[in-house]
Amino acid sequence: MREDDDRRGEAFVGAAPAPEQTVAAVASGFRDEAGRVTAALTRRFGDYCLADDATQDALLAALERWPKDGIPERPGGWLTTVATRRALNRVNRDARYEGKLAFLGRPIETGGDDRLRLIFTCCHPALARDAQVALTLRSVCGFTTTEIARAFLASEAAVAQRIVRAKRKIRQAGIPYRVPAGRELGDRLEEVLAVLYLMFNEGHLSTGHAPPFRRNLSEEALWLAELVSRLLPADPEPIGLVALMKLHLARADARFDASGQMVLLQDQDRSLWRRDLTSDAIRLIERAAAAGEPGPYQIEAAIAACHAEAASFINTDWPQIVALYDMLIQLAPSPVAQMNRAIALRYVEGPRRALDELNSLEADLTGYHLFHAARGEMLIELGEVELARAARERALRLSRNAAERHLMFRRLFESMS
Repeated sequence: MREDDDRRGEAFVGAAPAPEQTVAAVASGFRDEAGRVTAALTRRFGDYCLADDATQDALLAALERWPKDGIPERPGGWLTTVATRRALNRVNRDARYEGKLAFLGRPIETGGDDRLRLIFTCCHPALARDAQVALTLRSVCGFTTTEIARAFLASEAAVAQRIVRAKRKIRQAGIPYRVPAGRELGDRLEEVLAVLYLMFNEGHLSTGHAPPFRRNLSEEALWLAELVSRLLPADPEPIGLVALMKLHLARADARFDASGQMVLLQDQDRSLWRRDLTSDAIRLIERAAAAGEPGPYQIEAAIAACHAEAASFINTDWPQIVALYDMLIQLAPSPVAQMNRAIALRYVEGPRRALDELNSLEADLTGYHLFHAARGEMLIELGEVELARAARERALRLSRNAAERHLMFRRLFESMS
């Protein structure tokens, strides 16, 4: 393809930006659009691997062209156009795709149904579970390999290998691009819900160069979760996930102050919390509970509801939250759930008992910034200033979100004054 092909039909804004601005713009634009572009191309060409490769080619083309030409007015449109041309070039070069030429006259659409089909394709049971999640986060949600590795405390090389193996398996096994039906649908549900919640959380508290809160990404994850719950109306876990997302979004307007700094839960202005979303979520929790099949997302939603219904932080029903964490740990044991239980226990049995439980998790959570942040809070309350300062320094070094880092820097400064 000639370089001019990448510029055709797209207006550019101003002079060429600085290299670091270009990288940030590509990362932001690509993450926002990657899932839509890959899903639309998969539907059009009938080949997921072709679509994913073409979308990745478009990113590389942006890194090459945007420093010279400036950032397009519509970065997503530019990526879609270039990815489509790259896919067409591959189809025309490779005789194996001749049978797919009939699809080329179809217009590109980027609806949610396409993304849902792509999610279920990536979560096919023929793929290993860690590969399912890694591939979906990269292809549907636009996560970088670095971000996926950070989310799962794995090396970038290991994550990259998972993605390559998963794509090879999809091609070799001829995995179809569709939402499954019947029992097959239920078999993939756990992985699909996990991916949607990770997608939501990346919007709720972003990593890397993104803004600290990306409402559009969280709302898209919520919308996709609602699609899944409509596909499986009798299954309570998708309903629980939708309720959990709504409860988190209900507090969104109070999570950052006017200057963009993070506000802790105990300091938030609860008059800014959206009561309509809270009411919707509580109705969903009650509907899910009526099925008599408790699951992790339902319990997490119930914990979030305890916070949402409290008139103030001090009046939160902490014993109920501890009891709910006990249920969660029984159903889905994890060090993070145990850490959150210890944090709640601080308000029931005091900081010393909570710190003892927290310290027992150090081997599992030594690379997790919130573990060290929680230890710092408890140590301050116990008067262990030097140990608290060391814990807060560790939390600051490990944090990747800009607003969170600023908050932890303030906390560290407070412990030094």
